Amino acid sequence: MNKKKLFARIVSNQRNISFNDFVTIIEAFGFSCARISGSHQIFNHPNIDEIINIQNEKGNGKPYQIKQFLSLIEKYKLSMED
Repeated sequence: MNKKKLFARIVSNQRNISFNDFVTIIEAFGFSCARISGSHQIFNHPNIDEIINIQNEKGNGKPYQIKQFLSLIEKYKLSMED
């Protein structure tokens, strides 16, 4: 699926988003996986100090973590990379 369409789907509904799609969108905004600690994957961005901590819950991203990600990209006015 096109990343822009995928992002629009995530913005409109934070539930039932596959974990792999969530990771794809996180990486599209310039984040990279810094480390994996147990079930947690920690992503960081070279231009901001905050991190994103996500977990795979039965193949889906957790809705509250998706909301945290969306508020983070809004707070820092991040845009999707090509």
